[in-house]
Amino acid sequence: MTTNKGNLLVVDDTPDNLRLLSAMLSEKGYKVRKALNGKTALKTIFQVPPDVILLDINMTGLNGYEVCETLKNNHETKDIPVIFISALDDVLDKVKAFEVGGVDYITKPFQGEEVVARIENQLIIQRQKKQLQQEISERQKTEETLRIYLHAVSHDLRNPVLGMSMVLKNFLRQVKTKEMSNVEISKKVLEQMVASCDRQLNLINSLVETQQFEMGGIALNCQPISLFSLSQKLATDWEPMLKENQASLDILIPPDLPLVKVDSDRLWRVFENLLANAVKHNQPGLKLTIDARILTPEISAIIMPNEIHNITLNSNFIVCELQDNGVGMTPEKAEKLFERYHRGEGANKTLGLGLGLYLCRQIIEAHEGKIGVITRPNAGAKFWFILPIY
Repeated sequence: MTTNKGNLLVVDDTPDNLRLLSAMLSEKGYKVRKALNGKTALKTIFQVPPDVILLDINMTGLNGYEVCETLKNNHETKDIPVIFISALDDVLDKVKAFEVGGVDYITKPFQGEEVVARIENQLIIQRQKKQLQQEISERQKTEETLRIYLHAVSHDLRNPVLGMSMVLKNFLRQVKTKEMSNVEISKKVLEQMVASCDRQLNLINSLVETQQFEMGGIALNCQPISLFSLSQKLATDWEPMLKENQASLDILIPPDLPLVKVDSDRLWRVFENLLANAVKHNQPGLKLTIDARILTPEISAIIMPNEIHNITLNSNFIVCELQDNGVGMTPEKAEKLFERYHRGEGANKTLGLGLGLYLCRQIIEAHEGKIGVITRPNAGAKFWFILPIY
């Protein structure tokens, strides 16, 4: 059985020429289709594009030049190589053939070996183009993924570093005010600083993780945790930054809420990004609350009315909400919040790269959850996300 070496279309309005060329190429292992005129050729090409087209010039109706120009003006067919085969051997005829988009020109009468050699040359070029395009696409994807990941780590690393900096500056102010050379650190503050350092190390270590975000998804280390305990630690850790911005945070999560099976470091990053987002987009004096409860049909109908059919509501999910009394936004702006590189307009002029909420969505979706926001201008914002119960 002869291997198919390529799909060819031969176009010639002389039946004897068409049969001769088609038979010769079929014997060489090519899959050959035939067309007796330009109109039929175009219809055939648009239905199933060939790898190479062998095109006669002098045909009744649409001539070869017109057929080639039509193909080159169409996005779907412009890259198909066209080899002209014609009895016309004038230099101007050949020049025009290349001007309209032909890649090669064979003068009749032709030798079979010459036709095959020129076809093979175009097939090799096409394979090399496809390979190069694939390599370029893969490289661009890798570069984009690396850029996103580096931005993600730098974005999330800022919050614990900022918290640590505030604690240390506070101690330094005490030393200067009281003209002391030493300062006592409580066990609670020391534990807080250690925890902040641990989170920084976790974020730095995550730089060496492979196949992140779009390439293979986010790697998770899921364990059953209490949202109540996690939120209490979060409130303690964020106390200096909230105080600096004259903001308050109330934790309303009940202690007996069912556990969720999550990657606690990743979920911490979600909370931090949501808190940081709220603080930097609002004026000082912001009031924040964090609440969580079992997801019910009533709650689902409010937070995601268009997606309720995608969620099986049998007490298998918990919805967590972070709400503020800030400036809010229009529904049109809210729709774009979780897009990559979307930057909002806030009270803080250093708004960052526009990756925080995008990363939140990536992390929550990696946990098979969903995330969204309910907001109106001058009515605050309520960010919500759902997680499976352990």
